[in-house]
Formats: sequence, structure tokens, C-alpha cells
Amino acid sequence: MEWIQSEDLGQLAFHYSMQLHPPYHNIAILVISIAFNHTIMKVHSSIFTASSIFAACLQVSHSFAPVSFTSTPSGIANNNARRSTFSKTSTTTTSSTSLNVLISEYVQREVSTMEDWATTYGVQKADGVQLHSPDNEDYQVITQAPISAGQPVLYVPAHMILSSTSVSEEFGWTLEEAEMALVNIDQGQVGRLPLFRLLVKLLSEIDKASESPFDPWLSSLPKTFYNGVSMTDACFECLPPYAAMLAMNERNTYSRFLNALRLGFAPISQETINNEKIVKWAYNVALTRFQEVWEPVRQKKLVPYVDMLNHSSEANCEITFDAEGNCLVLALYDIQPGNPLTVSYGDPTNPTPLFAKYGFLPQDCSTIFCKAMHLEEQIQDLGYDFNELLFQTETGEIAPKVWDIFLYKLLQDNDPSAAETFYIACKINDEDTKSQYHNHYFAYTLDSLKSHVYTILSDVERLTMKAQTYDRGAHPRVPVIVAHNNLVRATFTMTAALLEQMG
Repeated sequence: MEWIQSEDLGQLAFHYSMQLHPPYHNIAILVISIAFNHTIMKVHSSIFTASSIFAACLQVSHSFAPVSFTSTPSGIANNNARRSTFSKTSTTTTSSTSLNVLISEYVQREVSTMEDWATTYGVQKADGVQLHSPDNEDYQVITQAPISAGQPVLYVPAHMILSSTSVSEEFGWTLEEAEMALVNIDQGQVGRLPLFRLLVKLLSEIDKASESPFDPWLSSLPKTFYNGVSMTDACFECLPPYAAMLAMNERNTYSRFLNALRLGFAPISQETINNEKIVKWAYNVALTRFQEVWEPVRQKKLVPYVDMLNHSSEANCEITFDAEGNCLVLALYDIQPGNPLTVSYGDPTNPTPLFAKYGFLPQDCSTIFCKAMHLEEQIQDLGYDFNELLFQTETGEIAPKVWDIFLYKLLQDNDPSAAETFYIACKINDEDTKSQYHNHYFAYTLDSLKSHVYTILSDVERLTMKAQTYDRGAHPRVPVIVAHNNLVRATFTMTAALLEQMG
């Protein structure tokens, strides 16, 4: 057993009592008084015995009980439940120095401080689970001990989690006005209101600077992002159309969020709103680190420490939430020591959306979209998804539905009656009829596909050469753009070779 000194608890209670409304100060003082006259015991971090892991599989709360306090630290435990004291014109001020530290590439991420903070307030880890970085910039969660399939590896209590639902409860009508302003700018943003709420919450915590209970976590986050939101106009000129469209969509959403904030309804200081670098940074934090929850209501959540889990197309962990809102990460398979703990950020069959949203290119992707953006109308008519229209990255092999959309376009242009018959065959999965049309028009479809593939190869070569002329100091996203284009070029080169073999 490990002892917590009463003086330490008293200092914690005093520190967080200062963030409460005045009527609650006496309660905090009572906690301090109790703390100086009693010593409490904390269960040692090695709670992952065989029996507790077995219990965890049955009932999470038995093995992952939060660290015991005489009272839960009010600065975090009640953070999501309290109403904000901000008004439309907040009097809270934040120094420009503290803002700039969050986004300065010259200031190291304070990850060790975050780990201490996380453990203090209830984050629990399986034996051997730790954060690792080869360069003090990019971090990942790894295990130095074997983990069994189904075993819980991380637990984060609900009071440490930021959720879009609790943000609405916290800010009330002031947030509703800001949301109405956003929707008035663009009706299409209704579906992204949960993300907007997280952005507002992050900026409100940034306003508090070191007084925010989430300051250790904020200070541990990446300083720089490489996704579409962060790209310059020149970067977009170096991307193929599909990647450029997805990246631009992300940046356009950010621009609409920023314009809504500038109308002044959100409970955020004007100084923070006027600092576009910090707003963009907070937006990227929300965008790239949220978890989507669908029940009992749809919401987005930011989960400290769990947000350090990296992506893999063959993820070995999954993230779940219990009825109380606590977060639990479970191993999907047996994981050997030295391996990273990973989750899936999105569809592993198509890396371009991950590139646009997160700013990285998965190294283990096996397919990419065929880039037939000029056939978007045909794709929609047939009811196909982009993740069905793929080329294999290792062989160049073409998915059957790619042939469908190219043939359908040819038939629409040359024989509308045949196009209608082929359309129906695709809709009802009449493979015999589809095969007859493919066999009859194969030479024409082949020529059309060849033309597309060689056009993409020519475009990618030109775009990559242009990107390589940029100053990487002014355009730091160039390397990931070039990597994306190189993947497209390598895959399409193999596809071209296969098409040439066909005739």
C-alpha cells in the first residue's frame, strides 16, 4: 500500500476550491481541514492482478475503481457539470505568452507531467503499459508486458473526459447562440455541432491557462499538425483532386467555425478568438483526437491519455464507454511485449481520408481509391462508395466495381438504353447480365481505364515536382504530401502494367 500525505490532499483541495463559486469555498475549506487530520490510503497502481482482470471482464467498476479521495477533486470532477461563469464578453484574460507556448514548436510537449496528472485523477493502466517516444515529439502507447485478448489495458474515469453533451449542459444558452450563428452561416454544419462544442470547450480551458484543470493534458498535445486544416493554399495545388477535395473540406469547416466564433456569442475571451493560430490548434486537437459515441445519444468525446493511441489498419485494441461514461480500452488480441497499442481511426481500405483529416499516411494500407472523381455522378447513381472503388497498393489489381463505373459512363454516352439495362443489373446484383456487358464492351472499358490511369500518373508526377520546389520552412506539410503522391504513383504504375497486359 502507498500512503498519500494529508498535506498533499489539503493543497489539492485548496487549489481547486479557488475555481469554484464563492458559496462552495467553505466546502473546500472543510475538505482541507479533514485532510490535515486524517491520512488516506491509495491502492497501489499494481491493481491488475489475475483476479482483478477477471473481474474487469465481468464488471469494469470492480477492478477499475478510480483512485480514492476523501472527496473527488472538485476542479475536475464537477468540471463538466458546472455552469460556466463566462458571459458574452468574458472578463477572463489569458497572456499571449501562455497561448503561444501551447503551439510553439520550440517548446517540448510536457508528456511526463500529463502522465502524473492522469494517474492522480484516476487513469489506470495494465502492467507494462506506458508512453514511448523516440524523439520527444511523436508518442505512442506501448506495452512492455504481455497482454491477453479481452484484457483491459486503460481506464479513464468519466470526470476526466470532455464530451460534447456535457459542454452543452455547462454553457447553456450562450453556446446555443453560437451554434445558431454557425448554422446560419452554413446549414450543412448541423451534423458537426458536437465538434463545435468540443472546440468551444477547449478554447474556454485555454482561456484559464494554468488555472484550467486540463492544463497538464493541453500542454502534452502536439504543437504542429499536418492535415488539410493546416495546409497552405500552395499545398492544395500539389494534391490530386480527390485528396485536395477532402483536405479542403476540412479547412472549410474550420473557417466556418472560426467565423461563427468571431460573432462573439461563445463564452471565450476576445483575445483567444483573435488568435487564429490558437483557434486552429484547438480545432485540430478536437478534430484529430475525438471519439464518436452513438448511444444513448450521439456525441463526441475527448479522452486524455487514450488519445495517445495511434492508428493501425489492424488495430489490436478497441475503445468503449460504460453507462456511467467511463472509458475502457480492451485488447482485441494477445499483444506481445514491445508492441504498440493501436486503434482504428477510420476505413483502412482508403488512406486518403486519413491523410486529409489526420495529416499522416498509413504505412500498412493495402488499397487506395481509384481517383475517378470525374465519375462521381456515376458512382452516386450506382450507389457505390469510394471504399469499394479501389486499386491494390501491392499489386495494382482493380476492384470489380471500378470496371462498372467506367463501363456505365461509356454506355451513358453512347447507348442510353444499354446504360439503363446495365444500371438495373448493378442495382439488383444481376452478375450474369453485368458479365455479358463487360465482355461485349471490354476493349472500350479497357481504353477508358488506361486513359484515366495514365492521366493520374502524369498529374501526380507534375504535382510532386511542384511540391518539391517549395521551401519546407514555409510549407512543412510538403513531405507528407509527397509521400501521398508517391503512394498514388507507385500503385497506379502497377495498375498501368496490368492494364497493358490485358490488351
